Amino acid sequence: MVELVTKNSFDDKVMQSDKPVVVDFFADWCGPCKRLAPIFAELSSELTDMSFVKVDIEEDGELAGSFGVQSIPTLIVFKNGQAVDRIMGLMPKDQLKTALEQYI
Repeated sequence: MVELVTKNSFDDKVMQSDKPVVVDFFADWCGPCKRLAPIFAELSSELTDMSFVKVDIEEDGELAGSFGVQSIPTLIVFKNGQAVDRIMGLMPKDQLKTALEQYI
């Protein structure tokens, strides 16, 4: 399940999580973001040892800025409260799954 997080819930849902978290920084007007959304949702069902959350940069631009997000879609993988990987742009599901599995 993919959950929308805001600056108010980010610390609890991402930084304090006991399992790796993939954060999708997106915007509703972003074409590649829209194409990534169903892939992201599928992976959230397949990789159950990770959490999958989204941050709307239009609603929480300050949060995106604090992590240096300059283009979207940008995925940042957090483990133990630390950003450990950054994946920018759209990629095929199998390639993205392989990239994420190493953090489980």
